[in-house]
Amino acid sequence: MNYQNDKKTISIPLVVAITLVVGMFIGATFFGKRTSSIDLGSNVNNKFKEILMHIDQSYVDEVSIDSLADYGISQMLLKLDPHTAYLPKQEAVLAKSELQSGFDGIGVEFNIFNDSLFVVSPLSGGPSEAVGIQTGDIILKADSTNLTGSKLSNTLVFNTLRGPRNSIVKLTVKRKNFSKPLTFNVKRDKIPTYTVDAAYMLENSKIGYIKINRFGETTYDEFKKSLQDLKNEGMASLIIDLRGNPGGYMDKATSIVDELVGGNEVIVYTKGKDKSNNYTVNAGQKGIFESGKIVVLVDEGSASASEIVSGALQDYDRATVVGRRTFGKGLVQAPIQLSDGSELRLTISRYYIPSGRSIQKPYELGNQLDYRKDIMNRHNSGELFSKDSVKFNNKQKYKTKGGKVVYGGGGIMPDIFVPQDTSYYNTYLFELFNGNIFREYTLEYAAKNKVSLEKMGYETYMKTFQINDAMLTDFVSMATKNKIPYVAKDFKNSKKYIQTQIKALIARNVWKSKNGLVNEYYQIVNQDDDMVKIAQKQLMK
Repeated sequence: MNYQNDKKTISIPLVVAITLVVGMFIGATFFGKRTSSIDLGSNVNNKFKEILMHIDQSYVDEVSIDSLADYGISQMLLKLDPHTAYLPKQEAVLAKSELQSGFDGIGVEFNIFNDSLFVVSPLSGGPSEAVGIQTGDIILKADSTNLTGSKLSNTLVFNTLRGPRNSIVKLTVKRKNFSKPLTFNVKRDKIPTYTVDAAYMLENSKIGYIKINRFGETTYDEFKKSLQDLKNEGMASLIIDLRGNPGGYMDKATSIVDELVGGNEVIVYTKGKDKSNNYTVNAGQKGIFESGKIVVLVDEGSASASEIVSGALQDYDRATVVGRRTFGKGLVQAPIQLSDGSELRLTISRYYIPSGRSIQKPYELGNQLDYRKDIMNRHNSGELFSKDSVKFNNKQKYKTKGGKVVYGGGGIMPDIFVPQDTSYYNTYLFELFNGNIFREYTLEYAAKNKVSLEKMGYETYMKTFQINDAMLTDFVSMATKNKIPYVAKDFKNSKKYIQTQIKALIARNVWKSKNGLVNEYYQIVNQDDDMVKIAQKQLMK
């Protein structure tokens, strides 16, 4: 399969890839929470405090001692591996909520567009839905905090709308066809978070598809339920999509592997300086799907726990791995909570998958810049577009259970390579995404046409509905009004992709699956997805 990729089009998805990688430097494979009581001696303990005390007492200008301390800690950790990190209290709370089963808030999916905070959807059963917040509402204020203008950001929204359970926030809302703003008092409650995005049967087949976006507190339970539901629908083989999945809790990954492999052999083991951090996880429980073909989809954004799943299944010859070489994160972090609520995520060991290989890519202590450039280097070397550009270390050659040769020292190399397709990418498309045009247009279209679309029904919509030229004209017009100049050549090049995204996002806004699933979106976009097509062919052999 040959794609025509030039340097301009390739550079745009690279920006997305680099953004994705940022999350991985926080560390993704955690053990349980820890506290520290290590005595390093009075000299080391007191030196840092002593310097800060002198600055606080005698420095000529007013400065924030807390900010200086945070900065000093962060700079110190740069001398270690790329995944050891320090999170100030606020960041620690936000990062933790991404993996835990829920957080306390008002329960809305939102979109920032034109310096305004739009409600994409009140979450089903959540506090906002209960008081009457609707899709398309614009939240102007939360208590006395303005949520409009150039200072509006995701961080401001999270800080304002999240809060202690049972606390009340007064929302001032602008609603279409109402001359005056509306006021709602919303009592915050626990909002569930989901990590399985999709679980459905591919059309006219016995192939199930499950998409996991990260490995959080509830991932195993979500996966197991989805797996059983698909088996009940007649699933005989399975696609597990781990593309762009940066990892998460290691025990959730090993539990998923255990559902898919028989026996009681090793799934993963760890080695570190402190022997108390060394342990082995074996299979053992009777799994739901221990027979039947499996394909795992991966790419350069699949890291940590994703690599445990794909690597272990590959080592057992239990699954065919399809895609591109994974990120290569085989370092294990322990979250150590500090006294002020901040958190140290300290690398304590390396993990190894059944063949004995480590998938951690090389790094130099204190040289995080080169490590962060790895995805860019893969792009520049052509690795993302040609299997022949991937270089293996023959000193790290291992064998799977069935004798197939695999390599350690830098991610999981797929059994079937699929090049990155950037043929439809260009600056205009990037600006459309960056300006939230897709989300805003499809939200508006769905709101105006919801009744007729629901009457049509999703199955008919998926098979027959077309994004016509009139819709595309309105879409381009919205972009132009929002200072994204029309580029005819780029639009023509991306037209099919744009149509697919618009159709899928409209479906997502009109029909909502239960338990956080967005099957309608993935059923549409996966029809044009090369990796899914290759996986389907592999499973039908």
